[in-house]
Amino acid sequence: MSGGPSLPMFGPPAAEPEPCTDACCAAPVDEPILSELGSVAATERTVVRVTGMDCASCAVTIEKQVGRLPGVSRATVNFAAGRLDTEHSSDLGRDDIEAAVKHAGFGIEASADAQPDPFWSQPRVRCTVAGLALFFVGVVLWAAGAPETAYAATYLAASAVGGLPIYRAALGSARAGVADMNVLMSLAVVGAAILGAWAEAALVVILFSVSNALQVYAVGRTKGAVRALARFAPSDVLVRGVDGRDVRRAAADVQLGDIVIVRPGERVAVDGRITEGASTLDESAVTGESVPVEKHEGESVFSGTLNGAGGLVVEVTRSAGDSTLQRITRMVEEAQASKAPIEQYVERFARIYTPIVLAAAALVAVLPPLLGEDFSTWFYRALVLLIVSCPCALVISTPVSIVSGIGAASRRGILIKGGEALESAGRLTALFFDKTGTLTEGRPVVERVIAASGIDADEAVRTAAALERRSEHPLAHAILSAAGDADLPEVTGFRSIAGRGAEGVVDGKAYFIGSPRLFDERDVSLAPVAQHLATLERAGETPVILGDEHGACAVFGLADAIRPDAAAALAELREVGIERLVMLTGDTEAPARRIATQLGIEYRAGLLPEDKVAAIHELALDHGATGMVGDGINDAPALAAADVSFAMGAAGTDAALDAADIALMADDLGKVAEAVRLSRRGQRMIKQNIFASIFVNGAFTVLAPIGLIPLWLAVLEDAVSSIGVTANSLRLFRGPGASAAAALTVVERPLEAGEKDDRACPDHCAGSDRSQEVRPAVGIRS
Repeated sequence: MSGGPSLPMFGPPAAEPEPCTDACCAAPVDEPILSELGSVAATERTVVRVTGMDCASCAVTIEKQVGRLPGVSRATVNFAAGRLDTEHSSDLGRDDIEAAVKHAGFGIEASADAQPDPFWSQPRVRCTVAGLALFFVGVVLWAAGAPETAYAATYLAASAVGGLPIYRAALGSARAGVADMNVLMSLAVVGAAILGAWAEAALVVILFSVSNALQVYAVGRTKGAVRALARFAPSDVLVRGVDGRDVRRAAADVQLGDIVIVRPGERVAVDGRITEGASTLDESAVTGESVPVEKHEGESVFSGTLNGAGGLVVEVTRSAGDSTLQRITRMVEEAQASKAPIEQYVERFARIYTPIVLAAAALVAVLPPLLGEDFSTWFYRALVLLIVSCPCALVISTPVSIVSGIGAASRRGILIKGGEALESAGRLTALFFDKTGTLTEGRPVVERVIAASGIDADEAVRTAAALERRSEHPLAHAILSAAGDADLPEVTGFRSIAGRGAEGVVDGKAYFIGSPRLFDERDVSLAPVAQHLATLERAGETPVILGDEHGACAVFGLADAIRPDAAAALAELREVGIERLVMLTGDTEAPARRIATQLGIEYRAGLLPEDKVAAIHELALDHGATGMVGDGINDAPALAAADVSFAMGAAGTDAALDAADIALMADDLGKVAEAVRLSRRGQRMIKQNIFASIFVNGAFTVLAPIGLIPLWLAVLEDAVSSIGVTANSLRLFRGPGASAAAALTVVERPLEAGEKDDRACPDHCAGSDRSQEVRPAVGIRS
């Protein structure tokens, strides 16, 4: 559309109010109010990594235990991310929070860089293996006809050893007043033992322990996939000292302004700017793009990227701890710890559902015996109902999917800022785009050359480029690029005409070049090209005219070129179900219409920033969820107005990295569709997990009271459901581009003592030709 309904008009800003002179304004503020304000200002935030959580109910235990501390205003635990986020007064220290976590039966990770213990060396796994071994010994004794006391004692030992982590966690949950799965499972084991079902008690412990171990392993993979990003950056770096000698130092000790050497085949350890050398770098660890990028002097490099055949000298512009890769890792972990709206709904449902089923279990245990039924039978059925009543799979179904989705996106160079952004992107039906730099290249190019008389198109290009060679104007650069490698004639008597163009003598003939206004001021006739100027205006192209004293010789039509990937990216967005694609631009009608027509999308032109916001709000009334795609720097109001915002080319740009809900690290418009597709896959996973969990849990809840479910099968159902939803969520890591960053593996042999490092450096590298100039090739249509 060319315009659409008129947008609301915004009047001038309101006049600044006169300062108040009333006595009330001068009165002192009460001390209690000041004290209250001070307490708000003194609020601190502490984030710790928790170890030892087996299921989502463990998170509730920690939240309640920490939430009881004086001064804590909020305590939130994300099981899938393994993080405790606490807001508290300044009187409360980190040690107090960690002590509360340990009191609940869980551990604290020493540091963000700490490596988790190998799977088989973890205490819970060792206890599980030992319990499993004792259980099989008991089975052998029973099969061999040993006395009941022998195999019963072995089953009891299996229950005690294999369930040790369960009982510890149950004790912590009981202290916090939480009836989580560990408490329920412990009660089931005790109940089975009371009934004399020693084998079943041991089997319950073993199945639950194996389930917990596998679940922690699977969830650990989702967290490890993201934290592995930070390990792409080497821990040490070769630094050039003031004496010219190269010394290897820890990357953490490198200072801003230091000069570091990046040899061929090495990974870049810190963010910096190339001061010498040229090479190709694989930036997939940061941007998700596997195609190497050419880098030359003056260009930026990022930590974690892999250097190609050329050596580089790099000036450090960011410390190792503040590198782009580290910031991405921290942001992803923050995002994974956030909760999406659907996750909050599930948690509220679970808080209502679980007590109801617990009450039902109590009734099953008490009412039938009061009516004359066998106590042991109904007590056993109540134990089964206790196990199936805990909706572990339901509660974990959403956070694991969110953690997997955000982690998978980060490996594709798509930084999703939280579960809400992931959910919103999956519901998008309309997308808005900024024009300049988003749908277009953001720089003018020569679209056509129209020769008038006495000169051909090639000669016109060479003459115009010769005149524009000394100009810094973007339009001049476009004409120079159009000339390519052509030999340009010499110019004498050159003079720049401010705001108009330039003039000079080329091959003994005086020429001038510029806008139509320059020709009007000189009373030079534009009649030979008047029709062509009208054509350019209709096409939305900017005219640059080459002429002499007799009149116009040629006209160049310049325009902001459409990005090569724009049409394909928009087509892909239509394929994923985006119904409306609208370009919002402050540009005039003609160029906006040209871009929109070529791309086949709607547009609105001549918009101020507040007009863009109004357009987004207007369309949101008809289409629900809306998104905005921009550069994250000049589009802040529009980005904030949309339900979900995308910032392109965010790598290395703080403003873009912070501005949007979804930051696309590469300057690739196709990543928008990839982000939407991944978000929708994540939404499907969440719905699948929730439906399967409710269906299975509900079926077992109905069957348990009528005696169709044995205790061991109830435990197996809980185990299979929890592991199933986790495994289903892990499928998000599969797909096109999913392992781009993970596939990069560099093994660098450390030097032995006294060994000479003869790998090529920039000063000696034959593969580094810094004299070569790379210039764009631009096609010209005449």
